[in-house]
Amino acid sequence: MNLPIVDFLSSLSILEQELTYSIVCSHYQNKWVFVRHRERESWEMPAGHIEDGESALAAAKRELYEETGAIQFSLRCICDYSCVWKGEKKYGRIFFANILQLGKLPQSEIAEIKVFNDLPEKLTYPDIQNLVFEKVSMSLNKAIFTSK
Repeated sequence: MNLPIVDFLSSLSILEQELTYSIVCSHYQNKWVFVRHRERESWEMPAGHIEDGESALAAAKRELYEETGAIQFSLRCICDYSCVWKGEKKYGRIFFANILQLGKLPQSEIAEIKVFNDLPEKLTYPDIQNLVFEKVSMSLNKAIFTSK
């Protein structure tokens, strides 16, 4: 079995032009937001490719809207990451979004969104998403703990 190797890196440590993906781990009304692609029966975090000339932040905002309908939200960079899968190494940036308002889900590859109290069992990319979820959760807990 060819499992991905994921390494978390310092925030903003990878040059923008080397980044391929933006992942947006999201909260809405204190629950975790996951989306289901119309061709799959599993759940995933809003995420996608960074387009040519687009920053990771702009891609995160675009993907969050396109995949959830989020129209009002705050966004924070958590970290950069590398992922080696099938012999190829790619880089991305992970964000956390606190969604304040959801609009209508735009016409896209996403069939539905759903909120969960915790990580859903049936994930599209379990060997990556569980690590991202843990990293973001730890980052949020650390931020809450150190702000007190």
